[in-house]
Amino acid sequence: MLVRHVLFAVLGGLVVMPAHADAGRERLSLDRGWLFHLGDVPFHVPATQDETYYATKAGMASGAAAVKFDDTAWRKLDLPHDWQVEQPFDPKANMAQGFRPRGIGWYRRYIALPESDRGRHVELEFGAIATHATVWVNGNLVNHNWSGYNEVRIDITPYLHYGDKHANVVAVRVDADAMEGWWYEGAGMYRHTWLVKTDAVHVVPDGVRVTPRKTDGGTWEIPATVTLDNDGKQDAHVEVEMVVTGPDGKQVARRRASVDVPVLTQVTAALPMTIRDPMLWSLDRTTLYRVTTTVRRDGKVVDRLALDTGFRTLRFDAAKGFFLNGKHVKLQGVCLHQDHAGVGVAVPTAIWAFRLRRLKELGVNAIRFSHNAIASEVLDMADRMGFLVMAENRNFNPSPDYMKQFEWMLKRDRHHPSIILWSVFNEEPVQATEAGYEMARRMVAVAKALDGTRPTTAAMSNGLLTPLNVSHAVDVVGANYQIPEYDKFHAARPDKPFTSSEDTSAFMTRGEFATDKARHIETSYDTEAPAWGNTHRDAWQAIGTRDFVAGGFVWTGFDYHGESWPYASWPSVSSFFGIMDLNGFPKTAYYMHQVQWIKDRPLIYIAPHWNWAGKEGQEIVVRVMSNAERVKLLLNGQEIGEQKVDHYRMNDFKVAYAAGALEAIAYTGGKEVARARVETTGPAVALELVPDRAALDGDGRDAMPITVRALDAQGRAVPLAQDEVRFTIAGAGQSIGNGNGDPNSHEDEKGRTRKLFNGLAQLLVQSNWNSSGSIEVDASAPGLRTAHLTIPVRAVAPVAYVPAAAPPVDDKP
Repeated sequence: MLVRHVLFAVLGGLVVMPAHADAGRERLSLDRGWLFHLGDVPFHVPATQDETYYATKAGMASGAAAVKFDDTAWRKLDLPHDWQVEQPFDPKANMAQGFRPRGIGWYRRYIALPESDRGRHVELEFGAIATHATVWVNGNLVNHNWSGYNEVRIDITPYLHYGDKHANVVAVRVDADAMEGWWYEGAGMYRHTWLVKTDAVHVVPDGVRVTPRKTDGGTWEIPATVTLDNDGKQDAHVEVEMVVTGPDGKQVARRRASVDVPVLTQVTAALPMTIRDPMLWSLDRTTLYRVTTTVRRDGKVVDRLALDTGFRTLRFDAAKGFFLNGKHVKLQGVCLHQDHAGVGVAVPTAIWAFRLRRLKELGVNAIRFSHNAIASEVLDMADRMGFLVMAENRNFNPSPDYMKQFEWMLKRDRHHPSIILWSVFNEEPVQATEAGYEMARRMVAVAKALDGTRPTTAAMSNGLLTPLNVSHAVDVVGANYQIPEYDKFHAARPDKPFTSSEDTSAFMTRGEFATDKARHIETSYDTEAPAWGNTHRDAWQAIGTRDFVAGGFVWTGFDYHGESWPYASWPSVSSFFGIMDLNGFPKTAYYMHQVQWIKDRPLIYIAPHWNWAGKEGQEIVVRVMSNAERVKLLLNGQEIGEQKVDHYRMNDFKVAYAAGALEAIAYTGGKEVARARVETTGPAVALELVPDRAALDGDGRDAMPITVRALDAQGRAVPLAQDEVRFTIAGAGQSIGNGNGDPNSHEDEKGRTRKLFNGLAQLLVQSNWNSSGSIEVDASAPGLRTAHLTIPVRAVAPVAYVPAAAPPVDDKP
């Protein structure tokens, strides 16, 4: 291999690259036009010598994997798709998976390729498939995948047919009876799917390595590499160019290399660059630089792709915690699973944006995506919005198949400035043993080889102080719960950085303020937690008062389907752990953490609601939550009391109930800085629909949640309303699901009706593909005034996609 370099130093000017009409790479959506069958389809069992002979040959798959298979009765649908959330609840199904059946399903799609694609490199890219998947192309088995969380990239070039009459047949068998987690995992092709076309000489998937690092001299280095492949029939000589541009579009670095790429060979070219004084990426200023890689052959662009990265330093200190760009940052984190009410794990990107905005408003600065790699578009949002990410591996196993999954995550995600930790596992039984240490040591070595700029960790639930355990293999020790071990570990190993990797696990039911075990209801006063966990207040006090603890990750930011502790039994079908419920509606824990984590503006909140008819004169505990210095509580204008704010425990007042208005006033420096009010409402008389955003793009992907609530005659939200609401949607969009945050609800998440739960429900709407105009939404309930909402839908160019083709006329062109 011959590689020659040319380095361009750019000083305050823009170096213009020549424009090319054809950059060689197309990434086309395959989300539209799939056929689906729920249930297995048996393979033909050969009965004769001839049948057996042909069944073993290339392209001769049988059953639903065959090219000539009658799928005309199959359901037509678009991706992403989670079939598990569509199933009825079943008390005989697995509690951990939300009491919903899983099963096996099949997908098929027809793709026609023009003759002009002959000689190009073509890949299928599945964002993720839950859980185990087998893929065939034109009757050829091309891939087995053993995880529901990693991307699946398949070179299908050798199997393709070209021309309108010879459509290619893609068949995918999904085995969701296989489970990788003890939480709701969903079932099916639940992330985006793509067809990627490139020149025969191209950059391999995740083949651009960009991991900026600061040198001792103060400059920044990007030891960039690019890996190329050549599917063609002739050796190739190419020029590879990498250009770094700042947020203002100006070029800050450029490097070229001449590379010889033999036929059917991968070659890696190094293109190191040095940059002086870049703008730093931080939580408040998420500056991103674009790295564009261009491959030219005989002066023509044959491949071009871009990714974003950022410049920042990070350090975990054993005594003082975490530092970003030299500034101390306490990790105010949450753990997240990847499902949402109404859609299961097939969460539209726009709904992910809503979820992350809710976390940002809460004061969260760190997220642990537990316990698996998240969709790449979510990490893009974390980069742009300013979150610190613990990226976690799903399967703790250094054997070749599972190490490939870990390597894929490292390669795909290492350019993201938001990622600060690689976690090799969560709560493994071997974590306290020599075997666990040896397994972790091997996986850590791979992380260092493929990245080397970030520390590693593991989320350990015990065994921190055994003679040899996983903590000896990782850079930062992660403790799940184990608060009594914090000080013991730090005393025994004072030079080892330490963070809570998972904490709390407190139980709350949104809007409820008395635990009722018979009805599976948990109080919102933050008094209920499992034996292994702690209340929100206890956990954060343990973390916040110890400098050596870098921070924490509350279990969990949102409720999720399945794992319905503390009951772990029917009728509870979702968790009680969340700071928010399954829709993103805040529980009382939201406001407790918000006043602990937000420092730049005064905040004050009151809990509970003030609708306690029948309890007149009885004592109600009123919790006031504030980040000010002092708080005063009044009932109907009469002072109840004044207290110094306890930022860890909050402030409770005992109040004899009388209908009217509670008012809390926050003071700092003797001056009022904030005020909150809760009133007794009248009965519900009307419904209201509150959209999350003003409009949607008509690309068939954009989506938003709509809050549904009941109002009294004065327009106040009624906190105890339980009315059943019926939805009607017309125009340029559709409903994709609904929910209400009740862990014991068995309503159809894809249905047309939903009961309010303690005053709230949520409807998710999505635009139709290539649409414009408006979506008209009506919500009605007996005895209440109907609510109407018009959502404008903007005409936009849809994502480039591959139209579904007709079945092939002849499977042997």
